[in-house]
Amino acid sequence: MLRASLGLGALVAAGWAAVALAAIAEPPERRAPDPARLAALGERLFFETALSMNGTQSCATCHDPARAFTDPREGRAGLAVSVGDNGESHGDRNTPTLSYASFSPEFHQTASGDWKGGQFWDGRAANLREQAGQPMLNPVEMAMPDKQTVAARLSADPGYPAEFEAVWGPGTLDDPARAFDAVAEALAAYQQTEEFAPFDSRYDRWLRGEETFTAQEEFGHTVFITWNCRLCHMNRKQGVAENETFTNFEYHNIGVPVNPAARNASGLGPDHVDLGLSAHPGIDDPAQDGRFKVPTLRNVAVTGPYMHNGVFQDLRTAIVFYNKYTSRRKHAKINPETGEDWGPPEVEANLSLAELESGLMVDDARVDALVAFLETLTDRRYEPLLAEQKAARAAAQGD
Repeated sequence: MLRASLGLGALVAAGWAAVALAAIAEPPERRAPDPARLAALGERLFFETALSMNGTQSCATCHDPARAFTDPREGRAGLAVSVGDNGESHGDRNTPTLSYASFSPEFHQTASGDWKGGQFWDGRAANLREQAGQPMLNPVEMAMPDKQTVAARLSADPGYPAEFEAVWGPGTLDDPARAFDAVAEALAAYQQTEEFAPFDSRYDRWLRGEETFTAQEEFGHTVFITWNCRLCHMNRKQGVAENETFTNFEYHNIGVPVNPAARNASGLGPDHVDLGLSAHPGIDDPAQDGRFKVPTLRNVAVTGPYMHNGVFQDLRTAIVFYNKYTSRRKHAKINPETGEDWGPPEVEANLSLAELESGLMVDDARVDALVAFLETLTDRRYEPLLAEQKAARAAAQGD
């Protein structure tokens, strides 16, 4: 009986020990983060250079809040593409603004078979969380080798462990995958704040009856609606609506030519072809070759250069480019920045000709009016940038 009692006691003790070990082995419970605290942490991480391999680059380096969340730094291709953390590597595409990026839906295929939403020019990030995480591990951008290195950098900081614990609970930075996801989630939360999408431009104030447009701006708005700009650059089809994003989040090939300066800077070589949407890791469809996401026109007047590869320096050039599809006049075939032919599309297949050829030629007066209207889409905080540009343009013309 004594031996049996000892055996039973040993089994009970072993059982409790197993329960204790299981409790230790299980990861700490992940609490639901407070939205305000999460966004505040995301804001700090947005400016954190330790998230790059050499500690020289943060999210804000390429998405400067003072420059409408675009990259103000000049590289070997001017402002066309961004320079990486090592100071040498260059991307092959223009850094898109993060303004109003939170309104893009999850990357998905519509009932008609078209692709829509997501982040980046090719939609390779399905949502803001993926968009926030990918640059950290991109060797051309922030160049961190893995998630473990990201977690280790944050753990070594005197403040981050406590901040992450306050938001998600203990042990968040102990698990590299969990830590990386937490960073991406915080950055995504920050990008969803009003700082990125205030809807306070002159256009918004005009809609609310707080301001009036000039006659030229009114005319530009009419041209925008009637000249088919709205086919791709309006999410709401009724023409005038609050909180309009000025993109339908679709993907189109409009025949943009190669930017040789950007291609040389990236080192990809003259034979490389940027296939756009069909380069998306989840898409193997030649019908998507050359398609890129329609960008927002919010802050477009202060976020040049233009097109997915930054090939056009001036907003006016980006507008008159479309005349090549709607006019047979000789000057419509000439790039005003180079004085030469626009050049062939990088990808000649899958051009969105139904949209491109449905408009009318935009003459000088209409181009000027369109530019004036597009300038009204500038957030209030960036209106001084418009004034700087106009002053610089006037000075250049005076020379």
